[in-house]
Amino acid sequence: MSEKKTITVKLKKAGWEVEITCEEDQLQKAIESVLSSLTASPQNAPFSSPLIDERSEIGTKKTVRGLILELWGESWFSEPRTLSQVHEEIARRGYHYDKSAVSHSLTDLVKETVLSRQGDARNYLYIQKKPPNGQQQLGPTPP
Repeated sequence: MSEKKTITVKLKKAGWEVEITCEEDQLQKAIESVLSSLTASPQNAPFSSPLIDERSEIGTKKTVRGLILELWGESWFSEPRTLSQVHEEIARRGYHYDKSAVSHSLTDLVKETVLSRQGDARNYLYIQKKPPNGQQQLGPTPP
């Protein structure tokens, strides 16, 4: 008589981390159950900004642009950030996109004047240009 094999799987999704230990033949059902419960519960209330509402979501997939706009909506870009910092923050939240995709989205948001870019090529710093959620931008007002 063969013994059933026990498997342990760790899942990371956005701000969630789940560890599942079960018998091999129950794994698929356990994973589906966990993923459906994570997808069903809202993690954050949506922002009211029309720029953030543009993000493309299919199930739990988010575009790089949508993720950057979420960071922008949280005022994460109130401090200058490098491409590497943006890429790492998106990965920390559970989304693993190619660095060049992050770079292209940042460039598009600079062109749309949501973010501004300081520095030289390959050493750019990205910072908030437009304040999120209709807030006033901090600092002196232009004459």
